[in-house]
Amino acid sequence: MTILAGLVPILWSAGTGADVMKRIAAPMVGVVVTSALLELAVYPAVYLARKGRRLRRSSAKAVQAP
Repeated sequence: MTILAGLVPILWSAGTGADVMKRIAAPMVGVVVTSALLELAVYPAVYLARKGRRLRRSSAKAVQAP
């Protein structure tokens, strides 16, 4: 998140060249926020869903085996 702290002042700037820098910084802020949400919410949920499916499959095979 330190990258985000460095990009926010660029988004709020109003000096010379600010219009060009804002066009560069805005997509970067979006990417940083999106990647943080993916890492904290989506990836763990997908991992747990796949892990649970594997556990159910292995336990079903263990019950069927004599």
